[in-house]
Amino acid sequence: MAWWLGYVMVLGGLAVYGLHRIYLTLCYWRAPAQPTDEAPALPLVLPRVTVQLPVFNEMYVAERLIDAAAALDWPADRLQIQVLDDSTDETVALCRARVKRWRERGVDIDHLHRTTRTGFKAGALAAGLATATGELVLVLDADFLPPADLLRRTVGHFQAADVGMVQVRWEHINRDYSVLTRVQALLLDGHFVVEQHTRAHAGLYFNFNGTAGVWRRSAIEDAGGWDHDTLTEDLDLSYRAALSGWRFVYLLDTAAPAELPACMNGFKSQQFRWAKGSIQVARKLLPRVWRADVPWRVKLEALFHLTQNVPYLLTLLLVLLCVPPLLLETGGALASPWLALALAVGTTGTLAAYCVTSQRVLGRESVVRTLLRLPVLIAVTAGICVNQARAVIEGALGFDSEFVRTPKHGIVQRKQGWRGLRYRGIKTLVPFAELLLALYFAAAVVYAIHTGRLAALPILATLCGGFAYVGVQSLR
Repeated sequence: MAWWLGYVMVLGGLAVYGLHRIYLTLCYWRAPAQPTDEAPALPLVLPRVTVQLPVFNEMYVAERLIDAAAALDWPADRLQIQVLDDSTDETVALCRARVKRWRERGVDIDHLHRTTRTGFKAGALAAGLATATGELVLVLDADFLPPADLLRRTVGHFQAADVGMVQVRWEHINRDYSVLTRVQALLLDGHFVVEQHTRAHAGLYFNFNGTAGVWRRSAIEDAGGWDHDTLTEDLDLSYRAALSGWRFVYLLDTAAPAELPACMNGFKSQQFRWAKGSIQVARKLLPRVWRADVPWRVKLEALFHLTQNVPYLLTLLLVLLCVPPLLLETGGALASPWLALALAVGTTGTLAAYCVTSQRVLGRESVVRTLLRLPVLIAVTAGICVNQARAVIEGALGFDSEFVRTPKHGIVQRKQGWRGLRYRGIKTLVPFAELLLALYFAAAVVYAIHTGRLAALPILATLCGGFAYVGVQSLR
């Protein structure tokens, strides 16, 4: 009985996080109005802006990034661009040449090359800030292509003295490249439409997403500057600044296009860093949040926000516990596959509402088309649960690890391939565990068919397909 009780408790934990997702979705739709991001009038004297471009071995996208930054619509005498280059390959020469070209055209741009990666991205941003001349700082990762009017749509918000950061939504230039990029785009759309927008307009803590956001320099300094003691320096700084009293603005209707990871190991490296980093920030800052003089709803939302990757650990526990209740005859009502199916449908239903909302708001896909994508989305997110559970456990136990940047290949169109190009996500033994789980669930599918327990098939087949897809793509 303990086995089945643990199984239901894990499902209950997943349901709690699912209800939180539904809560955010309902808050989005219950808002009095969804205002457009009409930019406030710019001040008569435009502030000086420093654009920071942190890069590390980005030979396929570095020149594209520098060109996009130089094309920003902002007076030349009020704009400084810093290429914060920690690279150890040809990227150094490419950046140096591109910077020289733009300097000859009158652009205030510097190539700052560090020979050591002390502090990784956070260290590069801090080093650049030491010589920055702007009172505002725009950060752009190497895979971003900011629209020319990005500063004109964001800077006006800083006329309010308490605004410390303005974040814009991410768009995806290669969302239709593959199944993997479509899954990533669907998840990120939900994050930027439902989570970020709702938190911003409900007065809850929300975070700078590491790129495509403008900071007030004094807010960074007031919060203690960039720290590199977590893998998510953006989330860490955001919470420290918010706890210091700074207010953030989120612009849903202003988007900055970016490239999604095209290979599975790159995607898993990115997700691992985000998951582990968020748990590290939770360990570091949740005690301060609970002591802060803010409403309880803000504290509770911060708890869910900073632990939002815990469901991956719960999913792995569910995977390990679910086969006996689904297929064995013992265990009473708790062993009923119909109960499991009902709980699974209820949990995934929250994900459906979340994704449908984002696609409807963005005018991107019909409800039916979004729902048809859900089985693949669920399979992939379940398939990476081993990778993510490891991240959650390491973050909770305080294990240190190196900052592994997400590889970018300049992938924009379907006909482009990334095989044969440099840069890959870190390879581990995790894919072998994923393939073992795929075989395990394949055997469970056969057993379910043989014994007539057909109600268990949707869950078992989805898990089998998810682990097989993620494991095979990782090894490729």
